[in-house]
Amino acid sequence: MVDIKPVIEQAIADRDYTELLAIIPYARHLGMNCDQLGEELVFRLPNCGDNMGNPMLPALHGGVIAGFMEMSAMVQLMVALHTSRVPKIVDFSIDYLRAGYARETYAECKITRQGRRVANVSVSCWQTNRKQPISTARAHFLID
Repeated sequence: MVDIKPVIEQAIADRDYTELLAIIPYARHLGMNCDQLGEELVFRLPNCGDNMGNPMLPALHGGVIAGFMEMSAMVQLMVALHTSRVPKIVDFSIDYLRAGYARETYAECKITRQGRRVANVSVSCWQTNRKQPISTARAHFLID
């Protein structure tokens, strides 16, 4: 296994998470970005035609929204814990609240519980108004 701790440490020091997201294949495929606002990380999914599920609306594919939220939770956990390996997903549960249209999408994560072996992360995903999420999720990860 590759030790990713130096990449995480550099990302935290520079407040630039581009390299960290680049080493995660699915995050790279989605075109995810991450901005640090104070101490908070806000993840961004750019508007991209490849991410559309319903071209008639047009709306994001539900799997893209879920994948974006899962990757956001994973990166949040990696940064918060300064891990040397990618955490393994145990369980992921998502609630779709409204349609995600063809526009930039954001996510924020909160680590709700961290034990010695398992961490729980809640995720909120929105587009135009943070107070009107398009989906929420809960993720459980196995950590070292």
